[in-house]
Amino acid sequence: MLAQGFRVLQREGHSRARVGELSTAHGVVQTPAFMPVGSQATVKGLSSDDLTGLGFEMVLCNAYHLYLRPGHQLIAELGGLHRFMGWSRSILTDSGGYQVFSLAPLCKVSDDGVTFQSHLDGSLHHLTPERVIEIQESLGADVAMTLDECLRYPAAEDAAEAALLRTTQWARRSRDARRRPDQLLFGIVQGAHYPGLRARAAAALVEIGFDGYALGGLSVGEDKEVMYVALDAAVAELPESAPRYLMGVGTPEDLIEGVAHGMDLFDCVMPTRHGRTGWLFTSFGRVLIKNAQYARDESPVDPTCSCPVCRSYSRAYLRHLFLAKEMLGVRLNTLHNLHFFATLMTGLRDAVRQGRLAEFRDQFYANREACQT
Repeated sequence: MLAQGFRVLQREGHSRARVGELSTAHGVVQTPAFMPVGSQATVKGLSSDDLTGLGFEMVLCNAYHLYLRPGHQLIAELGGLHRFMGWSRSILTDSGGYQVFSLAPLCKVSDDGVTFQSHLDGSLHHLTPERVIEIQESLGADVAMTLDECLRYPAAEDAAEAALLRTTQWARRSRDARRRPDQLLFGIVQGAHYPGLRARAAAALVEIGFDGYALGGLSVGEDKEVMYVALDAAVAELPESAPRYLMGVGTPEDLIEGVAHGMDLFDCVMPTRHGRTGWLFTSFGRVLIKNAQYARDESPVDPTCSCPVCRSYSRAYLRHLFLAKEMLGVRLNTLHNLHFFATLMTGLRDAVRQGRLAEFRDQFYANREACQT
């Protein structure tokens, strides 16, 4: 078994950015890193070999979805999540707190846990912090998350404080319930968009003690600057020796700014969901491939891109596939988008190592502005 933990390899002197290594039972993840989202034990449209070929070292799966279907016990009986989905590298499982609050038709929160109605068949379920740990340990994830209470934006300060206190209590119970020594456990910092609450939540989780710390409940409608202030307030209370995970935040701009603010891990459905809706990421901005201007365009989506899609297919062909609703179109779009994100993270790591993150950031925005004028 590999030694588990996190180490910072280098810090960038002009920001909070750093490069590091997160070691799990299934390998080493170079950070800062982006995790493709495979909620149902699959990154939609792609195989594990595709993801490995793109260079990803960790994916995110969702305990809520896998608990409801096919069931964590079944996955455990079949050898665990890695074997079940044919993925030999690292897996982080989200506890499902966000999905409970956002997807369940009926949801009731108490200090004990959450009672909710399945969005699949209407059946009632009760999740406690201990149950969530049991589910993630059965799945065999490399990194598990504590149960947290998520609020919609905007949230009143008293409601945010109440959710913070409950999330902290649940975090302690989650830590006490853990049994697997080969699984890392991250606590989740809540506090909505209030910097003071974010700082309090982070300090409380550090006192409990976790292998890493996540920031949840951000990028839910607040202005970007509000998010960055909340980030800074939390990061100031978190140990330098632990990984920091910014949950569900993933525009290219957010990744760049998140790295500058000291984040190590990111996830978002954006590259895969946008691939399914025909939005393609490029070095000069986004391309909506269904637009008529691409009907006879023989150029690749992004002439600077080295992905298999840009090497072999034209914008005209991708547009045809999308309009014809061919499955290959969604697959190729997703491959391209995830290659863009993987390449962006490689560039960010290199920029931090070389002490030129500000230059990298400026060039990124300059490329966008040049193509919009």
